[in-house]
Amino acid sequence: MLKKENILLVDDDIDILELLQRHLKSMDYHTYKAVSVKEALYILKDTEIDLLVTDINMPEIDGLELVKYVAEHYPNMPKLVVTGFPSVEDASKVIQHGVTDYLTKPFTKAELEDAVKKAFASKDAKKTAKTPPKENIAKGYADMIGTSEAFQKVTEIIDRVKDNRATVLVRGESGTGKELVARAIHYSGKFDRAPFIAVNCGAIPENLLEAELFGYTKGAFTGANENRNGFFQAAHKGTIFLDEIGNATLPVQNRLLRVLQEKEVTKIGSQKAEKLDVRVIAATNSDLEELIQKKTFREDLYYRLSVVTIDVPPLRERSSDIPLLVDKFMQKYGIEYKDRFVRIANDALDVLERYSWPGNIRELENVVQRAVIMCDGKITLEHLPNELKYKIDFPKKGFKTLQEKEKEYIQEVLLSTQGNKTKAAEILGINRKTLREKLK
Repeated sequence: MLKKENILLVDDDIDILELLQRHLKSMDYHTYKAVSVKEALYILKDTEIDLLVTDINMPEIDGLELVKYVAEHYPNMPKLVVTGFPSVEDASKVIQHGVTDYLTKPFTKAELEDAVKKAFASKDAKKTAKTPPKENIAKGYADMIGTSEAFQKVTEIIDRVKDNRATVLVRGESGTGKELVARAIHYSGKFDRAPFIAVNCGAIPENLLEAELFGYTKGAFTGANENRNGFFQAAHKGTIFLDEIGNATLPVQNRLLRVLQEKEVTKIGSQKAEKLDVRVIAATNSDLEELIQKKTFREDLYYRLSVVTIDVPPLRERSSDIPLLVDKFMQKYGIEYKDRFVRIANDALDVLERYSWPGNIRELENVVQRAVIMCDGKITLEHLPNELKYKIDFPKKGFKTLQEKEKEYIQEVLLSTQGNKTKAAEILGINRKTLREKLK
């Protein structure tokens, strides 16, 4: 029976990979293989890995960069290096980044086994050590990332709803990552193997949305040439995510209310209701309360949808997460476009941190994506858009308009002259008529 430990093996030499895998399987470990750092990153993203075993000298991105990356992003993961070209310099560098052992090819099975045991012993020692400071604790949640208080409030609610079928309403500005929240709820919970169906209610024409959501029978309308299931039937036993729910028409809202109340759906053109077991997560960047006042959104549906409400903060309210997000996007697009890790200069990161990001995370991602394409391995100020470099978002709090300041000064002068407008006008350097106009 295999042990629970998963070991990731990274080497561009297929023969060495197979040898490592054969030895480790005989020791009852489960292994994953990658022939490049790029492939290893995809495995790390989607798999829980307990130990990294990597070569140093590889094409494109070398193993040292992978060691550094794992040390930064997976600080509790032990690391073991195997190399056919040993050097004192390389050994010194990898040990600085927490590598527990440095094996030189060729090595024996016994040497490998000793090195792996040593690596896992170091991991056990970390488990029994004092809990690390808050800033060093894992920063990610599903595909989201952050350590700010605002981010943690969102993840705390996700933890409470992920294992039940309560209806959730996700609110937030455009570009804040509302769909990521919905996916985190689904894929972090016990229903993660069931379907997740995402529907953008604003992207489907009004006359088609009802049929797409609930399905239809043959002959229900012109062009309905067959019976067809809708998105709700496709999401049975899983989750349906209704983005931009504020754009749903009243007929769609009426049908959706029945689905939530009766746990059943009726296809267009049919009289037969089908029982459904589905979790509904809706999202909006609209003010639904305002739409209710305008009679364009049903109040009873609003209360059905908002059993649990998650308010996703705009990026300007979680600016401390910007460096983490920048790092995530640099990794993503650096590997995609450059086959390498991309860095960023401190002054360029400062600009990104002080900008207010009206387009939120989506805007930040687009800016980083462009910068990665334009740079040669390091993002500097020249790779950032001018509108970011030359715009400083001063906080509104504490600043007054020129009109407000002028009003205050006129009142102060009038007070000092005990209401004498002639004297006040003289002090202000304007004539009495102009003062009268301003006082109006």
